[in-house]
Amino acid sequence: MSKKIAVLITDEFEDSEFTSPAEAFKKAGHQVITIENKAGNVIKGKQGKAKVTIDKSIDDVNVADFDALLLPGGHSPDTLRGDDRFVDFTRDFAKSGKPIFAICHGPQLLISADVIRGRKLTTVKPVVVDVKNAGAEFYDKEVVVDDNTLVTSRTPDDLPAFNRESLKILAA
Repeated sequence: MSKKIAVLITDEFEDSEFTSPAEAFKKAGHQVITIENKAGNVIKGKQGKAKVTIDKSIDDVNVADFDALLLPGGHSPDTLRGDDRFVDFTRDFAKSGKPIFAICHGPQLLISADVIRGRKLTTVKPVVVDVKNAGAEFYDKEVVVDDNTLVTSRTPDDLPAFNRESLKILAA
């Protein structure tokens, strides 16, 4: 069954941390919807390899419209967490119990949404202390799955495991 996956993303995202999961999700028959400030905006990855045209404005989406949430890394999550609309969407998504897939710096949005206390996860090294301070259990592993609702990975090197575990949850 096809699922709708929301992606909170803006400029300076880590190219492969969006393109690799998005390709894997689409190949499995799922729909990937990018969300930023304004539909039609064209954003660029920090490596300069990926350009994304935004599908929806954060003002025009609702958690109920989606089955899962993808939070790619790079500088994008840090930028987005400065905007309460993205933090609120992330918090509401976590409270819905629907799956969230966050890689690298992606957990920064989860930290700002205050939804990782007591959760098991991994992240890129510079965010580890923030994850611990937010009350999460940190594991230095390529992929951590918590309660079949949160999949996290550290870096682009972990994408095969991240995509595999995310797809398992989407198929369930």
